[in-house]
Amino acid sequence: MPRPITATLHVSALAHNLAVVRRQAPQSKVWAIIKANAYGHGLARVFRGLQDADGFGLLDLEEAIQLRELGWAGPILLLEGFFHPADLVLIDKYRLTVTVHSDEQLCMLEQARLTQPIDIYLKMNSGMNRLGYCPDRFKTSWQRARACASVKNITLMTHFADADQALGIESQLAYFERGVQGIPGERSLANSAAVLWHAQTQADWIRPGVILYGASPSGCAQALAPYGLRPAMTLASKIIAIQQLQAGDTVGYGSLYRTPSAMRLGVVACGYADGYPLLYTPHGTPVLVDGVKTRTVGKISMDMMTVDLTAIPHAGIGTPVELWGQNLPLDDVAQAASTLGYELMCALSSRVPVNIEETAATQCAAPISSGQKAR
Repeated sequence: MPRPITATLHVSALAHNLAVVRRQAPQSKVWAIIKANAYGHGLARVFRGLQDADGFGLLDLEEAIQLRELGWAGPILLLEGFFHPADLVLIDKYRLTVTVHSDEQLCMLEQARLTQPIDIYLKMNSGMNRLGYCPDRFKTSWQRARACASVKNITLMTHFADADQALGIESQLAYFERGVQGIPGERSLANSAAVLWHAQTQADWIRPGVILYGASPSGCAQALAPYGLRPAMTLASKIIAIQQLQAGDTVGYGSLYRTPSAMRLGVVACGYADGYPLLYTPHGTPVLVDGVKTRTVGKISMDMMTVDLTAIPHAGIGTPVELWGQNLPLDDVAQAASTLGYELMCALSSRVPVNIEETAATQCAAPISSGQKAR
């Protein structure tokens, strides 16, 4: 028999969250961001729930090809662009849109011999200081791209560093507006946080990522309460053993936790090799045992964790445990572990079985054929 740990993907939650995003930015087209294997949820698994998006944004050519093979005929944006001239052969074949953020990429485009021009997203570094042209060089770069025979449409793009923080977007937005002054074309600025909290950035295309999966860009679950976003993943397991400890007993590797009084512990089939955060905290991380909130005790092991059952006397072997999901926000677990929900989602191990929970509507929905026109 397999271990009792499972992850459940809620397809209807993905579709619901996409609808919430559209209500937040009704005038914008939506790039559904599915990088990092759809934030750990699985690209093929999330496709059905997000297929009402206007396009998909990701990093890898292999994932873009997989998306085409799933039947997606609409736009696909490579968020980091391309890295070698040979990449442009596949980009041409699969009709992908690419981010261009360097002169080296422009040079490769100028030397390419494509069957037809491709769309590009010309990226400005407005203060994130990762990728893109500085505002003072942006117009020159745009003119060069405009003159390139391999380039069709040019969308102007930037990315915000602090849309989820008090610093906000004003400074970067001002840099962007200065850099694009007098340049025609569509714009794409808003990430998840900007979609929710900075409506002035929504422009022609938005790029929601983490909010599509029901987690908070700020790491605070309460910040999402007004929007009704739903978690797309529930990670659950069961208790596989019970320990009755006395005051002064120690728990786990390193004996880092010592019981202050008699304590009943449950051993849960989930550990850091499944993707659960390893960082030890004396206060533990929250878990739900049979719907009752409790906490982890001691250091997380590779395959197991221990949880406090003192207040849950009816719990025993086989009792269900929710580690995060529909009843326990992922962001609450991440916050207690001094990390972010992004990391927990992406860290889900391939050894964890994934169940797909679909509504009748999504079960009956036909896949998008390669000949269907994108919206």
